[in-house]
Parts: sequence; C-alpha cells; structure tokens
Amino acid sequence: MGFQTEFNSVCKFKNEQELYELLEYGRCKMVKTGFRVFPTGQKVIAYTLDNVAVAIVKISASIAEINFQGHEITAVEMELVRKLTEEESRVQTALAFEMFFGEEK
Repeated sequence: MGFQTEFNSVCKFKNEQELYELLEYGRCKMVKTGFRVFPTGQKVIAYTLDNVAVAIVKISASIAEINFQGHEITAVEMELVRKLTEEESRVQTALAFEMFFGEEK
C-alpha cells in the first residue's frame, strides 16, 4: 500500500462519462484505482481517453480510500476553468506526447 503521485500538470480521463460531465456541467468526479495524490487547488490540463488536451481544470478535492469491496481508490473532484482553443489543444497534446504519453515503458 502506498501513494502514487500524479504529474502536476496532467489529469487524464479514462471514462467518457466523467469527461462528458466536466465539459457539459463544469464539474465532475473522477475515480482512479489505487491511492494517488492530486494537489487540491492546483490547475491542471485535462486529457481525453485518446490523450488529447481539452481543458484547464482546478482540482477541488482528492480523497483516497478503501471502498466496500476492499479496493484502494482515489476520487478526484474538479471544476472546469475553461476549454482549450484548437491551437492550445494542438500544442499541449504534442508536448504531452513527447513528455509522457509517447514513451514506451
């Protein structure tokens, strides 16, 4: 058991419904497996399931817990600051691919 630290500028969605709620309603709750640390109050870039930068979000809460099934999970609540322009998205997506998404592990 231990905490995994998320890179400070990345918030990658793995669930289409969570991303839809963020973009449609301006708020959402994302659930990640394992204990993770998301810095509350920090603004980060949100990425789609396909690693495309779409928005700037602010982390409003991060709660790590063991659920009723005994799994370690982290719930992250966030607020939409603004959607990225097409040009901002293109640049951020290219940088993110070079920095972390494009590497083979």
